[in-house]
Amino acid sequence: MSTIYEKLATTVLEGNSDKVPGLIQKGLDEGKTAKELLDNGLVVGMDEVGVRFKRGDMFVPEVLMSAEAMKAGMDPLRPLLAEAEEEMLGTIVLGTVEGDLHDIGKNLVAMMCEGAGFDVVNIGFDKPPEAFIDAIKEHQPDIVGMSALLTTTMRAMGHTIKAIEEAGLRDQVKIMVGGAPVDAEFADRIGADGYGSNAPSASDLAKEFVGAA
Repeated sequence: MSTIYEKLATTVLEGNSDKVPGLIQKGLDEGKTAKELLDNGLVVGMDEVGVRFKRGDMFVPEVLMSAEAMKAGMDPLRPLLAEAEEEMLGTIVLGTVEGDLHDIGKNLVAMMCEGAGFDVVNIGFDKPPEAFIDAIKEHQPDIVGMSALLTTTMRAMGHTIKAIEEAGLRDQVKIMVGGAPVDAEFADRIGADGYGSNAPSASDLAKEFVGAA
C-alpha cells in the first residue's frame, strides 16, 4: 500500500480532521485519482473504525471524530468524483421520522455510509412521510434509511413505509431502520427490509443491499 493511503487511513482512524485535507492534496499532487484516495485511504480507515467499534475498542465520541475526518477528506474529493463521473455504490436517503428531533445516530450512519462509498442524501430530523416520498422521487435512491430514538416515534416508521407503499414507490427501494428502541423483530413487523443496530452495522447492511458486502 502506498504511504499516502496508509497515512490517510491512519489519520481517519485517529480522527484528525485537520490533517486530512493536506494529505488529500498531497495524494492528488502525486497523481493519485480521487477514487483511489477514497477507496484505498479514507474507506480503509473508516472500515477499521467500524471493526473496532463493533469490537468495543472504540466508542461513539471517537467514531464521530473519525467520521468528521472522513468528511474533511470527502469535501475536496466530492467534486472531483462527480467530474470524473465515478460510480458510487448507490444512493441512500436518510432521515429521522416525524416527531423525533434526534439526529446524532442518523448523522453517524450517514458518515459511515458515505465512507463506504455511497452518495448520501441526509434529509434531517422530524420528517413526515411526505418528506421521504419527495426525496425518493427527487433522488431515486437505492436505499431509504429511517431513524427513531423514542418509543413514541417508532410507529412513525411504519406509517412512513405504508405511505411509501401507497405512493407506489416501495418496490424501488430497500428500507432499513434503526435507533435505540428499534430491533429486528420490529423492523420485520413494519415491513422494513433490514435493521441496523449501530452505524457500522447499518453501513454493512447498505452494502449487502447493493451486493457490495
